[in-house]
Amino acid sequence: MVTKNVEKALNEQIKKEEHSSRIYLAMASWCERNGYPGASDWLYKQTEEERLHMLKLVHYLNDRGGNTLVASLDAPTAKYKSLLDVFQQVLKHEEFISASINDLYAICLKEKDFTSANYLQWYITEQIEEESTVRSILDQINLAGTERGGLFHIDKELATAAKAKAKSLATLADSGA
Repeated sequence: MVTKNVEKALNEQIKKEEHSSRIYLAMASWCERNGYPGASDWLYKQTEEERLHMLKLVHYLNDRGGNTLVASLDAPTAKYKSLLDVFQQVLKHEEFISASINDLYAICLKEKDFTSANYLQWYITEQIEEESTVRSILDQINLAGTERGGLFHIDKELATAAKAKAKSLATLADSGA
């Protein structure tokens, strides 16, 4: 059984993960409308991944006897200046989520809920990977600058990365998300 403080913090993280999914959905749609099909595919996969992260937390909280709440969400922004702007916002958001998970972990330790703290290790590791991936994408975009050929090449690489992500999402979904 989780404590009320851990339950509240987990519900807040569930809300953030769901909102993450919607943020990436808006970004994917922007990319699709602006000629970046590879980036769009990658972000649509991010949308799915964030939803799976949310569902993992929902199942965990329910399994621990907590009460999962489905909260209302604000609409995400749908206006971006460029592909660079999109991925700068992705990184900013991933850093926000990393900090949130770290805060949740700290609450678990304060409440002496070591089971939940242990469960969150997967999320902590996942966030390291997410931030690293986005930083690599940003490095490539920065190298290309505003050159259309370079951005076209990056978009093609993101399409390939989206296909690989689809395989990992299938594994994640099969693992009981």
